[in-house]
Amino acid sequence: MSKRYLVTLTPEERRGLTEMVRVGRRSALTLTRARILLKADQAAGVRPGGPARGLEPALGRKPQDRPSRERKFDGAAEARLIALACSAPPAGRARWTLKLLADKLVELELFASVSDETVRRVLKKTS
Repeated sequence: MSKRYLVTLTPEERRGLTEMVRVGRRSALTLTRARILLKADQAAGVRPGGPARGLEPALGRKPQDRPSRERKFDGAAEARLIALACSAPPAGRARWTLKLLADKLVELELFASVSDETVRRVLKKTS
């Protein structure tokens, strides 16, 4: 069962939202939420995006819950990768492949593990 909120805006909030919608210089999402809050102020039982938390959170996006990933490659590791990629390829190979580069970085104990896709992104950034 969905939660339902009764939205009661102060006259200042109503003026601010009305002006925001009238001017239209915000993102479509923000303007849509402002319209919902204005209509919800008049009608009971409408469920806008969280008016109990305040006006600003109801107009904006919720922050993402996912943890940020730490970068594997710092400046020194990038420099080692670039130097390795510019060096002569292993015996029996015409050139370095992404997989060979990733395996060599693990062999040199720069990383416990690194994917060839990560190597590709780092090399693309520095090309």
